[in-house]
Amino acid sequence: MLKNIHFFITNKLNRSTERSSNAIKNIITSFLVKGISIAVSFLLVPLTINYINPTQYGVWLTLSSIVAWFSLFDIGLGNGLRNRFTEAKATGNYAKAKSYISTTYICLGAIFTIVWIFFFIANFFIDWNRVLNVPKDTVTGLSLVAIVTFTFFCIQIILRTISTVLIADQKPAKSAFYDMLGQALTLLFIFILIQTTSGSLFYLALALGTAPVLVMLFSSFWLYNHEYKSYKPTIHLFEKSIVRDILTLGSKFFLIQIAFVAIYQTTIIIIAQVSTPDDVTIYNIAFKYFSVVMMVSSIILAPFWSAFTEAYTLKDFRWMKNIYQKLVRTILLLCLLVLIMLAVSSFAYHLWIGNQVTVPIGISLIVALYVIFFMLNSLNSQILNGIGKIKFQLLFSSLCIFINIPLAWFLGKKMGIVGVVLPSVILNMLALVFGTIQVRLILNRKAKGIWNK
Repeated sequence: MLKNIHFFITNKLNRSTERSSNAIKNIITSFLVKGISIAVSFLLVPLTINYINPTQYGVWLTLSSIVAWFSLFDIGLGNGLRNRFTEAKATGNYAKAKSYISTTYICLGAIFTIVWIFFFIANFFIDWNRVLNVPKDTVTGLSLVAIVTFTFFCIQIILRTISTVLIADQKPAKSAFYDMLGQALTLLFIFILIQTTSGSLFYLALALGTAPVLVMLFSSFWLYNHEYKSYKPTIHLFEKSIVRDILTLGSKFFLIQIAFVAIYQTTIIIIAQVSTPDDVTIYNIAFKYFSVVMMVSSIILAPFWSAFTEAYTLKDFRWMKNIYQKLVRTILLLCLLVLIMLAVSSFAYHLWIGNQVTVPIGISLIVALYVIFFMLNSLNSQILNGIGKIKFQLLFSSLCIFINIPLAWFLGKKMGIVGVVLPSVILNMLALVFGTIQVRLILNRKAKGIWNK
């Protein structure tokens, strides 16, 4: 009996140390990889604007935001796989982990094939110039651009399952590395377009779609034939019971995804409707500038979703409380960095974009506030999502759907970009209060009722 207790305690301590060490290694590696990604993403903005123009760039951003809504059709399979794979591996059930992967690929493949067919048919009847609020004599051929963009989007949704597996296996740095390769290849393609063609949204759609798909195909082939050979998906491992198992948790994530898209992905669409594509470009530049800090926070937080899944499965509350306190201090330092960036934003925009686009200080301020509350909320969400306690988050997010869009539309008509973003800031403030209460109750083992579901 004593030997069993000693083994349990020793194993728990070893897993805690290994978990922390693994997270630190991933964070350090991710900083290097993401640093390159950030540099590439910043280079892409002026290059893309120079290749087309600010108006067409705004049109492209709006179309991409509309297409992003279709990510909801994964019905939570990705996030469900992320938690279930981690749990299966933590308990040594590797055969079940492989079945989770195979079943997810097959489900996503079937779903997005059907979705693509419906979009292809509907595309013949959609007036994209009217949808995107852009005159036909300004931008033409949007129907073709839309189907190309959507085709690559569907392929990416399926292929990105390998990224989910890497993150679930607590290797987000590897996932970030392949994302970085996709961005670098995109940069190369756009540079070639600038040298060989005149500005074309169609060519831009091809470049932005082809590059990440090629990298995902390569990474999937390589990993499933080497490091993850034992998890290589096969059609024979599809199980209906696995679908139900993943969707039991994944359906909750699906509803949260709806709220996330309704709150965050609609911003660009609403700006395009209440204003112009040029204002979409202005907003995107401000968001891209401050999102550097969001990327840093995502690098830090990325290893901890699956790490908290494992820790909670093993009831390692001591480790969870210790890490949470350290993460809170880290995110608060990043919030201070956002304020410093706000103070020097005018100089930074001029250095980055030049005189092509002017970003008013009011827009920079509202986007900075949004980024601050988003990062603080992301910390709570990573923990709650990792341990599967998301019912309150689900209910609050569902309420936000009915508040954010009409309020953003109304305030956008009155205040422009600032009015569109302001509701998201307020809702994030409220979410932060409730999320912090829930996390602290759970980590102190005092959560009851809805706080513990």
